[in-house]
Amino acid sequence: MSGGFELALAPLTALVVWWFGTGLVMLLDRLPRETFRFTLFSATLLAGAALVCISRSAHDATPAGAYAAFVCAVVVWGWHELTFLSGWLTGPRKSECSAPAHWPTRFVESVHTILWHEMGIVGTLLLVWALVRDGGNPVALWTFALLWSMRLSAKFNLFLGVRNQGQEFLPAHLAHLPSYFRQRRVNPLLPLVVVAGTALTVLLVLRGLALDGGARTGHLLVASLLALAVAEHLLMVLPLQSSRLWRWAMRPQAEPEALP
Repeated sequence: MSGGFELALAPLTALVVWWFGTGLVMLLDRLPRETFRFTLFSATLLAGAALVCISRSAHDATPAGAYAAFVCAVVVWGWHELTFLSGWLTGPRKSECSAPAHWPTRFVESVHTILWHEMGIVGTLLLVWALVRDGGNPVALWTFALLWSMRLSAKFNLFLGVRNQGQEFLPAHLAHLPSYFRQRRVNPLLPLVVVAGTALTVLLVLRGLALDGGARTGHLLVASLLALAVAEHLLMVLPLQSSRLWRWAMRPQAEPEALP
């Protein structure tokens, strides 16, 4: 595979997987609640197959192995996003913040709204690590760890305050979550994340260009995904409507229903 083609294919793959995967999760979580059981069952089977693929690709240090590991890690991550946004795996608290103006209370209660979700992600991260630790292809672990760390950063930024809270992305049955967010033009954490993420992206690209084979592909894929995550952080504070990127997935929603 030529260097120029690889430089174009890795970012394009990351962009398509990120854009389509995000939109698909939003679309499925806006369907009637009676469809959730089938959706979650199908997604669980797909995530299980992706974990098997991660285990096998861990011993494949070729570019094909890197692409397989990357896509499968995103599929497993998508399962977690789907279970959270469907309201199936969130946290013990499922109501609005009792004291939005009191930040310690808001922080503790916000943790309770996502506790089980975060515990599930940590457990999956450890599982992915166990699947790839004896292989020569760590792309799945890098990808999953990056998705978690940048999503955790996004949650902290929402808690501290940003211009665009992304309420339009939340399904109706999670309408209580914005009560834990704060509206601000920017907060001190976000610029640090953007600068650090940009610097790490450049380092990953430079490191990847110095390698070849699957290692080169893996570095470029992860660098591309990190660049997209940095862009998502910037969209939190820029006067832009990021929801236009997924207009095809933003179907009208019904009124929120009580969770079973």
